[in-house]
Amino acid sequence: MNIEKHDLVHEFPDHQHTIRHLKMHDRHFAKLFERYNNLDADIRKLEENGQPTTDQVLHDMKNERVQLKDDLFCFIREAETAQ
Repeated sequence: MNIEKHDLVHEFPDHQHTIRHLKMHDRHFAKLFERYNNLDADIRKLEENGQPTTDQVLHDMKNERVQLKDDLFCFIREAETAQ
């Protein structure tokens, strides 16, 4: 099974420099970034290994990942606009 990659650098390749800068200099961004990566890893494990879970749990996890991605992208846009 080919599982799509959702890591933040893969999702926003044109913003790698900003992502790296924010991870190092913005504690809130770094915490959200870590939560996003951990959640994405958990989702990938469930999908790749077929670990037992309900559709609702997986759906909720994916919704949280989307919300985190949106929040993180807002940080990225604000940082790039401020430059």
